[in-house]
Amino acid sequence: MLKFAAVGIDHGHIFDHVNGLTAAGAEFVGYCTQTSVPALLENFRKTYPEAEALDREAILADPSINVICTAAIPRDRAGLAIRAMEAGKDVIVDKPGVTTFEQLEAVERTVARTGRIFSVCFSERLCVPSAVVAGKMVADGAVGKVVQTLGVGPHRKSLSTRPGWFFEMEAIGGVINDIASHQIDQFLFYTGSDSAEVVASSVGNLGTPQSAEFQDFGEVLLRSAQASGYIRVDWFTPDGLPTWGDGRLTILGTEGYIELRKYIDIAGRPGKDHLFLVNGSGIRHIDCSREPLDYFDAFARDVRDRTETAMSQRHVFEVCRLALDAQARAAIITPKQQD
Repeated sequence: MLKFAAVGIDHGHIFDHVNGLTAAGAEFVGYCTQTSVPALLENFRKTYPEAEALDREAILADPSINVICTAAIPRDRAGLAIRAMEAGKDVIVDKPGVTTFEQLEAVERTVARTGRIFSVCFSERLCVPSAVVAGKMVADGAVGKVVQTLGVGPHRKSLSTRPGWFFEMEAIGGVINDIASHQIDQFLFYTGSDSAEVVASSVGNLGTPQSAEFQDFGEVLLRSAQASGYIRVDWFTPDGLPTWGDGRLTILGTEGYIELRKYIDIAGRPGKDHLFLVNGSGIRHIDCSREPLDYFDAFARDVRDRTETAMSQRHVFEVCRLALDAQARAAIITPKQQD
C-alpha cells in the first residue's frame, strides 16, 4: 500500500492532499508539526486524530514512506520537495510549486537525476468537480476546438487570519505566481497547449496600502500556437459574498462555450460547481457537485507504475515557468493619489 506523510502545514490546501490521497487508498502515516499557522495545525490535528505527529527528519529518512505532500510557506516548497525526492520519495506540492527561476531549475535537475515525481496540485482544476467535467466535455468535442480561455481568481484577504509571510513578496513570489498559476494551468490544459508565451502582464497594490510589498491585483495575457487566454486574479472579494471568491472560467470553442461558476452562482442556484454549456444543441446547466475527482487516483497509479497520467512533468514545469515569467515581466500599476 502507498504510504504518505505531510510536511509543511502552512496553508489549508494540505487538507486537499490528505483527503485526496486517503480517498485514493493511500495510508496517511503522519505529519510534521512545524508550522507558521498554529490555528491551522490545531485544526489539522482535530481533523486527523489518528495520524501520528512525527519528526521531519524521521519522515524523510523512512524508506516505507512513498510520498510527501506539502503546503509549506511557498518559498520553502521547492527545497522540501528536493529533499524528499533525493530521499527517494515522490511529492505533491501546493501551488505555487516554486517562487524563483533558480528554484525551478533546481527542481528540474532533481527530477532528471532522481526520476521522482514532482506534481503541483492546482486545486482550482484538480479539486473542483465542475472543472473535471469541463475537461471531459472539451475532450469529447462539446464546444469544438478551444480557442480561448478567460479565467478569474478573486480571493478574500481575511487580513486578521493571515500569517506575516502572506504579505512578503519573497515568501510568495507575487500575486501572479501565487494565484494565477491556477489559471495558467487551466489555459494549457483546456486548450491542449504544450507551451505558451506571456504577451503582457501587470500587477499592483490597489487597495492594501498598509502592506507595501503586497500585490492585490494581477492580470496576464497568454498566447500559444492554437489559443489565447486572459487571466485576472485579485484580493477584492467583498465580505458580503458567502464564500472566499467567485472563481469563474469561460472556455470558448469554435462550436460553443462552457462557463464554470465554481464556488457560487451569485443570486442564482444554491451550492457549488455549476457548469453552463452553450452549443448548437442549446443551453444546459449541469450540477457537477457529485463528480468524482480523478487526480489523486491517477497520481497513486503513477507512483506505482512510474507513469505520468495525472500530470506530465512538462506541464508542471511549463506552468511554473509561465507564472514566473509573467510575474517578472509585469508592469506595475500605481493607483492615483487622491487630491
